[in-house]
Amino acid sequence: MEMKQDLDQQQSPSPAGDHDFPVPPPQRRLRGFAASVSGGGGGAVATKGRKEREREKERTKLRERHRRAITSRMLTGLRQYGNFLLPARADMNDVLAALAREAGWIVQPDGTTYRQSPALASSIPADVPPVQFVICSFSAYNHTQAALLRIDETLSPASFGSVVAERNIKNDKCASTSPVNSRESFEPDQLNREHAHDNAECAGTSYVSIYALLSSGMMNTYCQLVNPVAVRQELRHLESLNVDGVIVHCWWGVVEGWNPGKYDWSGYRDLFNIIREFKLKLQVVMAFHESGGNSSGDISISLPKWVLEIGKDNQDIFFTDREGRRSTECLSWGIDKARVLRGRTGVEVCYDFMRSFRTEFSDLIESRFISAVEIGLGASGELKYPSFPERMGWRYPGIGEFQCYDKYMQKNLRLAAKARGHLVWARGPDNAGHYNSRPDETRFFCDKGDYDSYYGRFFLHWYAQTLIDHADQILSLTNLAFEGIEIVVKIPAIYWWYRTSSHAAELTAGFHNPTNQDGYAAVFDMLKKHSVTMKFTSSQPQACVQINEGAFADPEALSWQVLNAAWERGLKVAAQSTLPRHARDTYIKILQIAKPKNDPDCHHLSFFAYNQQFPAIEMQREMISDLCSFIKTMHGEANDDIED
Repeated sequence: MEMKQDLDQQQSPSPAGDHDFPVPPPQRRLRGFAASVSGGGGGAVATKGRKEREREKERTKLRERHRRAITSRMLTGLRQYGNFLLPARADMNDVLAALAREAGWIVQPDGTTYRQSPALASSIPADVPPVQFVICSFSAYNHTQAALLRIDETLSPASFGSVVAERNIKNDKCASTSPVNSRESFEPDQLNREHAHDNAECAGTSYVSIYALLSSGMMNTYCQLVNPVAVRQELRHLESLNVDGVIVHCWWGVVEGWNPGKYDWSGYRDLFNIIREFKLKLQVVMAFHESGGNSSGDISISLPKWVLEIGKDNQDIFFTDREGRRSTECLSWGIDKARVLRGRTGVEVCYDFMRSFRTEFSDLIESRFISAVEIGLGASGELKYPSFPERMGWRYPGIGEFQCYDKYMQKNLRLAAKARGHLVWARGPDNAGHYNSRPDETRFFCDKGDYDSYYGRFFLHWYAQTLIDHADQILSLTNLAFEGIEIVVKIPAIYWWYRTSSHAAELTAGFHNPTNQDGYAAVFDMLKKHSVTMKFTSSQPQACVQINEGAFADPEALSWQVLNAAWERGLKVAAQSTLPRHARDTYIKILQIAKPKNDPDCHHLSFFAYNQQFPAIEMQREMISDLCSFIKTMHGEANDDIED
């Protein structure tokens, strides 16, 4: 009994004033994960915390993507405007080494860095920090610092001029945004001296052939030579300019214009015989597209009439945009393997046309009078989708629209999505804007837009791969038809919106070339497989400087990427351009592309083709003099005429 009383006393609570037992400390309030797993509304807190962690993870991804985009632009600028030979996958160590070497330092492979000589160290002003001196050396083309740093006069003129102002590069010690340093402020005699300097440096360099494009208006739609007298007169003027040859378009819509399988080459035979009289070389273009007749002297040439008749009953043989509008500029690549053209596929009609040409002009091919054959692979004869149709209302610098909504292309897209395991992706983007939209006006092309999502990357890869597969199939048959002849493929210059992250205009044209990916590598690998010559269309800007700046256009950076990617793969490279009436400054830029200065591999163009905006017989005396000087320089001859 006493034992039970003792136990009861031990179990009874202590009185308020009794301090025989220590008071337990107050419990800490739980935080973070512990609070989320405890009771009292923990589920809602856990959900909120998880969402916040996911948002922070996405923000981290976006910051990293933005950082990579900035790094890519910096590397592009260093390669193009500073002539830095950085590897394709350069890191910051490569950049620092290149900048240090430019400043006169020695950088060994293990990273050991030291000055070349004490004399160089004494030439650095005391008030200029070492890092700033490296930046100044890279920016040595800035005229305001000529007294501070010695400018290497062997640098390419592409590193000079208004490029600094256009990129808004501002540095108190090393740069100036004054318009005095821009090319627009140069006096005519300054341009003359610069051109003369380029001529002197190009003397004795590689020979670059010059070809002139003849007007399509020389041939009517019945394949008849319109005016042989005018043709001879034009060729006589071209001969006096010392051009190497001419380029003639052989139009599918003219030769096979009326009946399938019936080819009429009579007019081209007459034209080729006249060209042969002047001992000019000849390049021909297998033109499987329509011509709008925009250039001087050109006529409108459609696809063959029998093809258009088929298109009335089956409009899906043409490229189609999201609104269902059809482009009759060329056939859809969706019918490359579909027998919808009177029992033939899209690839077969191209092969039959080329084989007919080879049979008809075998004598001219065997005699090497025909030096090359260019293959039209898309809109305007270029390897691209017809994404910028003016008849649909497109105007520069619109982003264009995807052309993949005919039933044949949609079928191919469904097969690709099914193979990927995401059938819901079998659709074109519904937030990509319209022909004249800006990238920032769309949710697909804007910065951090859907173009870089899982679906966006899948769609753009399929869209670009369809372009590559089409060219691959045509070129495989081209090598059979024209074995032993130089084959040329024309690549477009889509330079507007190049300085944005998405490169929207290139994406709609079929080149998956956003900031974080090289969209030309796979194309050129395919061209290398067929040993073709890549001809780059170095078009002139389509608008004034203000509009091009608003469109984030960068033709120089695009040219650098395309030409170097082709040269790295061992491709022969050519170029084509339209020469305006006042072309002296244009000639200088073309020379910089044709014969890059300070190139250790001595790359140069195989040939240059120009499309005069007016016949040679209408050229003024001064214009003829400038063109002759340009041709002599491209031929590697010394020329002082420009100084007169």
